[in-house]
Amino acid sequence: MQSDPPLSPGSIVTGWKRRWIARRNRIIGSARFQRWAAGNPLTRPIARRKAGGLFDLVAGFTYSQTLAAAAESGLIALLAEGPMGIAEVRARCGLSERGAALLLRASHAIGLAQEVAPGEWMLGQQGAALRGNAGVLAMVRHHRLLYADLADPLALLRGDRAEATQLSDFWTYAGEPGAAARDHFNTHAYSELMASSQAMVAEQVLAAYRFDRHSAMLDVGGGYGGFARAVASAHPSVKLGIFDLPGVLQRHSSDPAIPSADAPTLHPGNFFRDPIPVGYDCISLVRILHDHDDGPAMALLTAIRESLEPGAVLVIAEPMAGTRGAQKMGDAYFGLYLWVMRSGRPRRAEEIGALLDAAGFRRWRRIGTDLPVITSLIVATA
Repeated sequence: MQSDPPLSPGSIVTGWKRRWIARRNRIIGSARFQRWAAGNPLTRPIARRKAGGLFDLVAGFTYSQTLAAAAESGLIALLAEGPMGIAEVRARCGLSERGAALLLRASHAIGLAQEVAPGEWMLGQQGAALRGNAGVLAMVRHHRLLYADLADPLALLRGDRAEATQLSDFWTYAGEPGAAARDHFNTHAYSELMASSQAMVAEQVLAAYRFDRHSAMLDVGGGYGGFARAVASAHPSVKLGIFDLPGVLQRHSSDPAIPSADAPTLHPGNFFRDPIPVGYDCISLVRILHDHDDGPAMALLTAIRESLEPGAVLVIAEPMAGTRGAQKMGDAYFGLYLWVMRSGRPRRAEEIGALLDAAGFRRWRRIGTDLPVITSLIVATA
């Protein structure tokens, strides 16, 4: 009689974990346990916190719409001027009196506004943080398209990206490189939105990686040059270049903020069709890779590898899935956002590493950033 093979340590741990989770879920899902936890003085604070978290999941869409209303009405900018009464908020935001009062109370509930005296309102802590972050406010205003597309999320998931969405139509530039060159409006809109949020990304990247170890850096998909300017400001000795669509790079010739002597070298082209410019010992991909599916992403990484001399590096900066402390951002927000965009997906660092290995890079490493919810960093060596 043949005996069963012995269980491996891994299978024993997995089996124990499954049983523990199943037992935990039975207990937490029990109405009797929930009543006991809420009534017990020792467990009541935990029960209240868990109940609050559950309610946030249920009501989160109203929070996002409150945020959208506060941004689009100008309430956040208005309250930054100082204490405001409801009458002034109503008049300057174009709201009814009751509507203004409701928006102020709702904004107070999620930290955007704060009542400093009866009938007088100022920015709350979250509102103050948003006020100083133009990129996040730009994304909030842009989310109107995403809200409309997510009205029936199951239809989107069942459709498997077959149907066009408002977001995918808007983001032609990211999802369909060929069409993008013919659509100036989408090209401009994409670049404007990326530029508005580039400062906080650049700050995180520059704090984590020293670009002055290189003589020349090319920003692939560099748009209006926000990241390249940040590198130039921090490391003036680095020669800079930007590779992007011709329609995008036209903006640089008329930008008075860039002295001609310090302007980056512009390389007009399409990184899916044209060779990557050579002569750079560092290439950066800032929030580019996750916009594209695995096939195009692999083709781009391969083209970049072929353009680099041995020892040169590729710096990839973007939000990544499975990032500790930023799972909601990577897996939930960007997971759905890129699904609706019908192009790309958030990848774990290991998935990006596998693409880099297949593209011929010798090694890669992940570098921590102070705020991974904004961006994570991978450096690959050719």
